[in-house]
Parts: sequence; C-alpha cells; structure tokens
Amino acid sequence: MTDTQTSPDTPAEKDAPPAVELPWADVQAEHHKMLRLAPLQTDRNTGGRPLRFVEFGYAERNDKERSLMRMSINLPGQRVRKEQNHLDVWVDHVEKRVHFGPDTGLQIEPMNRGIGRFMAAQGIVWAKKRWSGYTVDGSDLNNKDALNEDTRLRRDHFLRVHGFDVVYADAQHLKGSVKDVKVGDLLTDWNSEKLQVVEILEAAQMLQQAEQNLAEQEVKLKKHEEKVSKYKREDAGLRFTITCLVAFAVFQAGLLIWIATHR
Repeated sequence: MTDTQTSPDTPAEKDAPPAVELPWADVQAEHHKMLRLAPLQTDRNTGGRPLRFVEFGYAERNDKERSLMRMSINLPGQRVRKEQNHLDVWVDHVEKRVHFGPDTGLQIEPMNRGIGRFMAAQGIVWAKKRWSGYTVDGSDLNNKDALNEDTRLRRDHFLRVHGFDVVYADAQHLKGSVKDVKVGDLLTDWNSEKLQVVEILEAAQMLQQAEQNLAEQEVKLKKHEEKVSKYKREDAGLRFTITCLVAFAVFQAGLLIWIATHR
C-alpha cells in the first residue's frame, strides 16, 4: 500500500458504498454458432464490407440471486481489444432488474455489419423467455458519441429499434439517457439481410457445394489447357510448314535466277 492510498478507517472509505462483486468473472463462451456477414456496398464511414464469416459464442449461468448470459464475437485471423465484441446480460432476481454490460457500451468490430443488433436481440430473447416482467435499468449515454452526428444517430437508432426510449435533456442532443423499460416491451428484431446464422448442416452443404464448384472449375481449366496445348501444337506445325514453304520459295527463286543468268 502506498502513502497516497486511503486508510481503511477513514470516513471517506466508511461512507463509500460497498462494491458488489459479481460472480462468474472467468466464464467463457461454451456454445458456438457461425454467422455469415453478407457482402454489402462500401460505406463511406466504415469502409469495405465484403462477404465474411465470424463466430458467435455464448454461455449461461444461473443461481437464486442472479443469472447471466455472456456473448462474444470471434473474428478468425483477427484480434480485437478486450472491451470489443462482448456483451453481458445480467439479471438480478432479488431486485427483479436486468442490466446490459459492459458499462462502457457495446463496441463492435467490424462495424455496420449487423452484429450489434444480433447480439442485443439474442440477449433480449433470452431474458424475455423467463423474466419479461423485470425492469431493464436506464442509464446515461456517452457524451462522446454525440460529438459526431452520424455516430449519435446510429446509436439512437440501434437503441430505439430494440424498444429503448432515448431522451435528451438539451437541444444540442449532448446529454442523452435511456429510460427504464420492461423486458417484455423490448424488441428482438435484427437485420437478417446483413447477417445470417449458418447451422452446421448448412455449413457442410456450403463446403460440399464449394468443393463441387472447385472440381467443376478444375475440369473446365483442364479442358482449356488441353485446347491451349492443341493450339500450340497446331501453331508449331503451321510455323514449320510456313518455314518450309519460305525455304522452298527462296530455293525456287534462286534456281530461276541461276537459270536466267546461265543461258
């Protein structure tokens, strides 16, 4: 302990509310699904949006006091920051309240591909099945998001399409907040044109189809190579014939000249 730390007996420490230590800090995703991110037009803010596959993982824990659904997105071949692609849904059975975490907000990579709405929808579906009468905690919105109008509008749209009520305390739309809402009033919509869940059988069929397409392309390529080889052989034969004809023509011309000069 350093000198700048407060002693356990100081009034400041005594007056501070006790920190609530949440369980299941080490819980990792136990169930996994493949998500297909559909190819979309390039966005001026987020850049290119090609076809991509990512992994959606989740785990669930329950006891008498709390329940938790922990979700994450794994990007094959790409690492993200610890606070990205992570969403917790906490349920307090004593207070009958639901809280979405982390408190820093949902940060998704890649952006604008439908992942955030999908994760939020999964958490809402899970909570509505058993605790539709519980209340979702309201909270203040990050002022930083309001500095950019496009970012603020995208954030507010995300919240409102899931049934959250976004309000502002000022005309500049800087001091925003989300009101308390019943779990049963939340919406579970997500953009299925941007993102699709790929089941195991579908993935197997996709791989099988890709293999068949590859085999067909190999057959076509082989036929093209055979045609090219045939044309090369014919070209070589034509070149030889032309060379022989040229040589014969030169010989004839020389012979004619010799005859004409020796008469």
